[in-house]
Amino acid sequence: MEVRYLLTLVLLLAGLLINFGDRPVLWSADPPAAPPPRVKGTDELSHSTYQKELLPFLKAHCFACHGNGKAKAELSFDKFTDDASVLKDRKLWDNVRHLLKTREMPPPDRPQPKPADVERAVAAIQEVFDRFENAAKPNVGRVTIRRLNRTEYNNTIRDLVGVDYKPADDFPADDVGYGFDNIGDVLTVSPLLLEKYLAAAETILDQAIAIVDPPKTMKQTFNTIRTGSIRTEGELGKTVSFEAGDYRIRCKVAGDQAGDEPVRVMLRVVGRDVKEFEVKATPDAPATIETTLRLKPGTGRVGVAFLNPTAMQVGGKQRVLYLKGIEIEGPFDPPPVVLPESHVRIMAHKPGLSPREAAREIVTRFAARAYRRSVKPEEVERCLAFYDAAEKKGKRFELRVQAALYPVLVSPYFLFRVELDPRGLPPGTTYVISEYELASRLSYFLWNSMPDNELFSLAEKGQLRQNLEVQVRRMVKDLKSKSFLHGFAEQWLTLRKLELVSPDPKLFPEFNPALRQAMIRESLLFFEAMVREDRGIPDLLDADFTFVNEPLARHYRITGVTGKEFVRVKLPASGGGILTQASILTLSSNATRTSPVKRGKFILEQILNTPPPPPPPDLNIPELEDQKQLKGTLRQQMEQHRANAVCASCHQRMDPIGFAFENFDPTGAWRDKDGGAAIDAAGVLPDGRTFDGPAGLKRILRADKETFVRCLTEKMLTYALGRGLEPYDRRAVNRIVEEVEKENDRFSVLLLEIVKSDPFQKRTTPEK
Repeated sequence: MEVRYLLTLVLLLAGLLINFGDRPVLWSADPPAAPPPRVKGTDELSHSTYQKELLPFLKAHCFACHGNGKAKAELSFDKFTDDASVLKDRKLWDNVRHLLKTREMPPPDRPQPKPADVERAVAAIQEVFDRFENAAKPNVGRVTIRRLNRTEYNNTIRDLVGVDYKPADDFPADDVGYGFDNIGDVLTVSPLLLEKYLAAAETILDQAIAIVDPPKTMKQTFNTIRTGSIRTEGELGKTVSFEAGDYRIRCKVAGDQAGDEPVRVMLRVVGRDVKEFEVKATPDAPATIETTLRLKPGTGRVGVAFLNPTAMQVGGKQRVLYLKGIEIEGPFDPPPVVLPESHVRIMAHKPGLSPREAAREIVTRFAARAYRRSVKPEEVERCLAFYDAAEKKGKRFELRVQAALYPVLVSPYFLFRVELDPRGLPPGTTYVISEYELASRLSYFLWNSMPDNELFSLAEKGQLRQNLEVQVRRMVKDLKSKSFLHGFAEQWLTLRKLELVSPDPKLFPEFNPALRQAMIRESLLFFEAMVREDRGIPDLLDADFTFVNEPLARHYRITGVTGKEFVRVKLPASGGGILTQASILTLSSNATRTSPVKRGKFILEQILNTPPPPPPPDLNIPELEDQKQLKGTLRQQMEQHRANAVCASCHQRMDPIGFAFENFDPTGAWRDKDGGAAIDAAGVLPDGRTFDGPAGLKRILRADKETFVRCLTEKMLTYALGRGLEPYDRRAVNRIVEEVEKENDRFSVLLLEIVKSDPFQKRTTPEK
């Protein structure tokens, strides 16, 4: 039966259809989101804003390169005719709006439009979006039924079972989508992973449920122990293992007497002098000396020690001690067996129940927590069938319970986060998810783990939504939130890639694995502090503190820090922030030199969420090092490198930002010169704003803090939902950003508004 079950499970998980309850649900990703539907009012939009506001601007300033049959950088506006056509390619128009807003287009070598005309064009694009969003039928999207990733699996096992064991460390690596490893669409299930699930469930239950019996009373006899000697300082005995409890110890002893003083001995047990005896018995008729004492578990020696102070030899006779045997009986009255906490937690049940009813209570409680919802009696009965099979084989109670819990840990309801649409809802209907589903969304967002008892209790009472703010604050304070804080930060900032970066050891001999790990830890501790202390989001860019240990402090030329432990240190005003941390600067450099392009691209992608387009596929520009004709400083070489007009449009965005950090070498250490030449860290952005060095760039970024706050909102909402954002999510993003701005951009408001948002709280049934 067990084999059939496992084969069925494999077919269900790898197979394609799983019956949730009595509703068949396709075991695959939800169908891709349909393009924005034509909504009520679309006809009214046609030939309005686009024709009146955008098209004249495009003809005057853009069509020379991107219209009338021309498609520079593979972009042509010829296909757009009205507002509805703009909505069908919203991502492109988002980028157009950004390029116009930042004055990156038209390029500097083209006639420039008046600022007022640019503002009207940007406003026109936004007007098209806003009008569609206001008229469109609400859509909050839906998350693919997704499995627990490795971090979530380990944390869930820890909180469900209570064992200090990380089985998912041996699982295949999780795929990444939209920058994160918790995206449902890419969390596939391979045959190898199925095997790992099955093996892990068995190992977990073996560790969690102890199979322990009280030690049995037994008698151990050791005869013909070596004879004694004439030495006055000696010990005869045997090394024995003990369980905890009372023991009765007997030794058969005899002696050859010499003079009036009999042989005297000390009974010693496990290094302790227990009792002194006089031995008058002869070797032909040995006597028994005994004692009873309580011992701790362990191994020790049992025997007798010669106590006579001087050797005696009278009339040719010597005093001799003989040990003829040892008998150990016990343990009596052993202490209660100390069971592991995991065993106590899982096996708890009401007293007085029959074994099967006790098992029913155990399985019901365990399955409800594992499935993160209430369970039906028939679900419990299916698990108890394994209990019954083990009972027929004569297995003890603990093993029967293990058999019943095994199918829980390999159930799709445990391995996957399942959300099912209510019956009877028409396609495209938006509805509020259940409180149990909300509890899971909340806990896997802020803890990367299952809900705890407090969340379960509120969900069961239907009171979680009305207590969201209290719960969010409680959960962030809990140490379990470190998994979210560190996991999000290392993926948002791409810190995991630092493991693959290797600065040239000849040029940078001080860089080593310990320093690499210190760099990563600094950034994680810094982000954690920003959230826990509820600081403003823009403070991430230029905070006045960081965390270092001695090696990292030495790298930064910070004095007064010793040891491997990390400490918080004060920095000059605007001297800190993620952009000038060694982790970011190192992973955005080359092995032998800095890379203004990579550093600028990092900020565009991860800080501003405005990534440059990829280079044309047929563009073959060699690496800077391979262009021997380029002369001068790195800045001068870069200026020559981007002389190619196709490259210039993107490089004019990335390079100035990257050059702001030229005072930091490829490992993030400060320098004043590069190759003997003074560092020039000044720059001009495409919109004409100038800066000098990282402090100047940070001031510009803070002045436009809404862009950074929006970027972090979109990144964190993606992480919280486990899916990429769609155009219809813009409404939710706008609302979150507005609410965050009202409260001084504090992190607590960002987290709470994400949790309160429609995409987090609701779900839309798929369109037919």
